[in-house]
Amino acid sequence: MSIAQQENEHSEYEENGREENGHRADPKGKYLALLALGALGVVYGDIGTSPLYAFRESFHEGYGLEVSPANILGILSLIFWALMIVISIKYIVFVMRADNRGEGGILALTALILPPGGPQRYNRRYLLILLGLFGTALLYGDGMITPAISVLSAVEGLEVATPFFQPYIIPITIAILIVLFLFQSQGTERVGKVFGPLTLVWFVVLALLGLRWIVREPAILAAINPLHGIQFFIRNGTPGFLVLGSVFLVVTGGEALYADMGHFGSAPIRLAWFAIVLPALLLNYFGQGALLLANPAAVENPFYRMTPEWALYPIVILATMAAIIASQALITGAFSLTMQAVQLGYLPRVAIRHTSPHEPGQIYIPAINWVLMVACLSLVLAFGSSTNLAAAYGVAVTTTMVITTLLLFVVAREQWDWPLYTALGLTVLFLIVDLAFWGANLSKIPAGGWFPLVIGAAVFVLMTTWKRGREILAQRLRAGTIPFAEFIEQIYAEDPVRVQGTAVFMSSNPKAAPPALLHNWRHNHILHQRVILLSVHSAERPRVPRSEKVSVEELGDGFYQIILSFGFMETPNVPLGLRLARHKGLELGMADISYFLGRERLYATSRPGMAIWREKLFALMSRNAISATDFFRLPPNQVVELGTLVEL
Repeated sequence: MSIAQQENEHSEYEENGREENGHRADPKGKYLALLALGALGVVYGDIGTSPLYAFRESFHEGYGLEVSPANILGILSLIFWALMIVISIKYIVFVMRADNRGEGGILALTALILPPGGPQRYNRRYLLILLGLFGTALLYGDGMITPAISVLSAVEGLEVATPFFQPYIIPITIAILIVLFLFQSQGTERVGKVFGPLTLVWFVVLALLGLRWIVREPAILAAINPLHGIQFFIRNGTPGFLVLGSVFLVVTGGEALYADMGHFGSAPIRLAWFAIVLPALLLNYFGQGALLLANPAAVENPFYRMTPEWALYPIVILATMAAIIASQALITGAFSLTMQAVQLGYLPRVAIRHTSPHEPGQIYIPAINWVLMVACLSLVLAFGSSTNLAAAYGVAVTTTMVITTLLLFVVAREQWDWPLYTALGLTVLFLIVDLAFWGANLSKIPAGGWFPLVIGAAVFVLMTTWKRGREILAQRLRAGTIPFAEFIEQIYAEDPVRVQGTAVFMSSNPKAAPPALLHNWRHNHILHQRVILLSVHSAERPRVPRSEKVSVEELGDGFYQIILSFGFMETPNVPLGLRLARHKGLELGMADISYFLGRERLYATSRPGMAIWREKLFALMSRNAISATDFFRLPPNQVVELGTLVEL
């Protein structure tokens, strides 16, 4: 994307009013309907494929539950109230109010609770921040399991049609996943146009399939009565509680729903849920229950058994396409999550490619894509069926949901100014439900639930190590720098030689002379006619308005201090930011600029800071991060790098 295109992009962004007030204006009429249609494909793909396996897994033989009318009504009652309490009330009504200037997701929520009161208040929030990071890390495990279980459960419908396909289920699933991940580099702009309509067809089919059986067994509607769920627990005891681990599969798209809020806004997502998604899901689940009332043997795969024989193959194809769409949403979410983490300083710089000239949120991160692909293929080969994969699914998401509830309490108290009794009452209600699901899912850990926890723990270690390592590195570099005023006194005592051009020295500390400037002076003993001390600041909000993106301070004698600010949903672009400096009275010839960067070589030592193994890990991550030249979009032929040896 050219600089001119990017400037136009920023202009358009301001024109719609979102940059100035932090929120998208509420859409209306046809525009609202179109956004709701788009939200179907991106936001509800994950939860929309749950009928393929959720109800079936609730009668898994491991629970030892009889497929009796009382148990069918009990499980359906739990499914109904899970969708109402967790999704409709908790996420749609309350959690989506906790937006970080229009953006959602647990990392944006964590950024929202960061206090402005300095290090002491930050330290008091340290545990909450760590919880938010751990919840973020767990979503990577979810992003690995969702494509595998969604595609595998859809393809398994071929086995219902005819045993001929049984040996080919795994190869077909692997082939679809490989094509899906290879496609990511092309971007989702073109395919995104058909995601919404296709998902709409899928939800209509879900509703029709369920309605067909509800008409035959209308008694199934009695499951709306919560007494059936309560009696189910009383009657079945421990197995009845543990079945919540499978019931939870119906709400696993809740966190993805919140994370994708920034793409469409809250109004279209709410409209799509109450007008289309919720009715379609309930009709399908109740239809599966009606089928089991008439034919308990259909419990092996109630979704496909409720399908007429003539429609089986088209439904398998449609289900596979819906699974691919659901997988695409999780993969795209992992890309966005990674970019947010990089911008907030929790992960090293990675290569981020923009796949659309119109939508800055559409990105592709090769490293994350290939890691997810290898993990998904490994999961399919290791677990072999969607039933086995379901045992690994839910532990990570329930943990993240519990953390979201805790963070929401802080937001309700401090951002919304709720009284303590109101915020605490709502939090306790949500925690009762969340902890019940969480406790039931803990039983899945030996059967595969350990996998997302291991992935989450590994990502959490990487994120905290990188954050702490950067703090230590900044301390070490500050120890070797001097205040800028002192540097000016030193150089003018030597009558410096000034050469033509503009030199930009990048540094994280705007008050000190950058290490690269010190090295350049010590070795070359020259200064450019114009010297810019540049700091790039990552704001704890999604986007920074163009009017606030750059600040310029003239220091005298050709020296300038420039601070560029970018939100955690933006890719830093230094040349673009410097071009914006002309609005602050500083006109720069972009072709005449030389960028001086410091390149640190890190060595682990026994000095106070981190454990040796974490220092070595940080050094490894630093060596494998992409260069500052690429990350900040600097023209390579205008960059000069100066090396520095740093002992951690």
